[in-house]
Amino acid sequence: MKIAIPVQNNLLCQHFGHCQQFYICEVNESQKEIVTHELVTPPPHEPGLLPRWLHERNVNVIITGGMGQKAQELFAERGIQVFPGAPSMQPEELVKKYLAGELIYGENACDH
Repeated sequence: MKIAIPVQNNLLCQHFGHCQQFYICEVNESQKEIVTHELVTPPPHEPGLLPRWLHERNVNVIITGGMGQKAQELFAERGIQVFPGAPSMQPEELVKKYLAGELIYGENACDH
């Protein structure tokens, strides 16, 4: 499974479409560990581009602080699960908590 997290200054970026980079990692679900990871700079923001771009990178899950409803629908159409409302933490810690079932979600930071 591959997980993508929008980051800015090595922390989760609360506004999905305006992040500096994406932390993309491959995880071993049974071992609950990160196998590989990379920081990738996304293309310039334009509506509808990121769902295709992340799908092409075989992302299955997105952990984010906030994402609009339309964007969530576009990801769902590509079979990508979105988990909004994550706290601003380092991406590695978010992934570890997600894999352990310990990630606590708050309000979607940009539910518009």
